[in-house]
Amino acid sequence: MSVVAQVPLNGARVTVMGMARSGISAAKVAVRRGARVTCTDRNAGATAVEGTTAAYGEHRRADFVDADLVILSPGVPPSQPDVAAAIAAGVPVIGELVFAAGLLAAQENPPRLLAISGTNGKSTTTHLLGQLLSRAGLKTFTGGNIGFPLSDAVDGGYEALAVEVSSYQMERCGDFHPRAAAILNLTPDHLERHGSLDNYAAAKCNMFRKMVPGDWQILPAGDARLERLCDVLPGTRAYLNDHPGVRVERSGAADANGGYWLTFSEIPGARPVSLAGFKLPGRHNRENVAAAVLLALCGGVPVEQIDVAGLTGLPHRLEVVTENGGVTWINDSKATNVESTMVALAAMVDEPRPERVHVLLGGRGKAGADYERLAAPLRAMGFVTCFGESGPVIAEGLRRAGLQVSVAPTLADAIDACANTATPGDTVLLSPACASFDEFTDFEHRGRYFADRVKDLRP
Repeated sequence: MSVVAQVPLNGARVTVMGMARSGISAAKVAVRRGARVTCTDRNAGATAVEGTTAAYGEHRRADFVDADLVILSPGVPPSQPDVAAAIAAGVPVIGELVFAAGLLAAQENPPRLLAISGTNGKSTTTHLLGQLLSRAGLKTFTGGNIGFPLSDAVDGGYEALAVEVSSYQMERCGDFHPRAAAILNLTPDHLERHGSLDNYAAAKCNMFRKMVPGDWQILPAGDARLERLCDVLPGTRAYLNDHPGVRVERSGAADANGGYWLTFSEIPGARPVSLAGFKLPGRHNRENVAAAVLLALCGGVPVEQIDVAGLTGLPHRLEVVTENGGVTWINDSKATNVESTMVALAAMVDEPRPERVHVLLGGRGKAGADYERLAAPLRAMGFVTCFGESGPVIAEGLRRAGLQVSVAPTLADAIDACANTATPGDTVLLSPACASFDEFTDFEHRGRYFADRVKDLRP
């Protein structure tokens, strides 16, 4: 029986900690079910939720140890002293995502829950999976750690859930039970919270703990750490990345996506799926869509209903904004570090590729960033323009590496310079490798500015 089922909400004392989007949504759900809800946040100006008691500005220990249930927002670690006291007192403590998943699973016709985690690529894969499920005719909710909190799906009548899951959300995993779940990859991240790579990996593997025969655990091929942790967990195993389960293969045929196909060796009756019409550039996006398709199949979508043509990516992540006068403009404003820009540059040299790529780098650089690492992949491009606060510093490093680089004071100036030099067949890529705070409030603001400005250019 789930934690939510063990604590009937009608009349229960529920404390919701952390009043950002997920906390607000969870509090509203609990109020609708008759709970006596206390919302707590150290921010005295946090959003009030109708029908709840607000304890803002500081936390009160009694709100935790005397509660029947404590619901945590993802940013709150279980080690927080008031939370730890509740756990020690035997109070059920779960995250917002687990709370919502329990309510959804208790419905008369529960939706199929498909979960995605990993260090990189999980937002795009979740977005692609949501589109695949919708195209298969299912009323689909896409969210979790991306976009909308899972509590928003409660009472929504959904048939399928494409849910991004973070390691934070699985620290108190309760009875979280997806029909299929994938860990896309694992590299060191969030170690300040988890303490070690093993702990970080174990938190992600908690997605599989409540699986039963017929459920699927999906792992990246060749990760010995994840293999070891998951060998003792239930679920049928399938793999990503050139391993039985799903594989991206070339047929050699000259189709719309260079002859790429997805093949499946462990899904009964799953014929190959062509990636013709899949427009997102780069090997990493082919791997993302492979994971999304595998999850959809494991979630019961017939292979005949899988349609990848025209799937869209997330804004600001290698987003094709427009083609103006034969020049393609791509917004990768989410690339706020060197590693992300390396991925974007690799995508640009992948097949099919443009003749020349004009790359825009710059903004506010991050301490310790090694921009000279970009020199090797940039040699395969056509032009490089550095802009913004750190533009001159980046340009100096690239020139030391033997590249010819232009410098522009602002992003607007860099766009104008590319508009004057790009010719039909070229691509202009904004992949800054820097934060945006010299000119913009965040990477989304920068990406929207880029998109608006290039759409207004005269061909």
